[in-house]
Amino acid sequence: MYIFLVILLLLFGVGLIVGEIFFIPGLGLAGLFGLAGLAGSVAMAYLYISPLAGHITLFAAVVVAAVCIVLFFRGKTLEKMALKTDVKGRVDLISGSDIKVGDVVLTSSRLAPMGKVRVGSRELEAKSMGAFIDPETAVSIVKIDGNVLLVKPVEKE
Repeated sequence: MYIFLVILLLLFGVGLIVGEIFFIPGLGLAGLFGLAGLAGSVAMAYLYISPLAGHITLFAAVVVAAVCIVLFFRGKTLEKMALKTDVKGRVDLISGSDIKVGDVVLTSSRLAPMGKVRVGSRELEAKSMGAFIDPETAVSIVKIDGNVLLVKPVEKE
């Protein structure tokens, strides 16, 4: 009877570890229960059958765990979990366009301190040089920093 339970616990533990490695990676509960099943089968073999059965069960558990680890690293499991998508987005560069330092544009959103400005038909990112700037306010471009326009409010005369 105990031999059957030891074998059952050993198979249960192996099954959960294999399931954790190949089918449900990341959560960890199945792997922990699998290790508990292996440890329980080894303990039961030592306590209820004989030391020789315990040694055999321990050896079997270690070999099975080692084989699972080797299969995990040899297989394509890590590749399945890895992100392999290409980013196809692009950034609209400001530097080569018709926008120059000193141009006056309107804000299309609140600059707090970052926001959007309208330049012709395009909306570009802008950064205020200090205070918050409300929407539909005329601002002057002070600097073009990469893809962000550094702006300040136009002083009213």
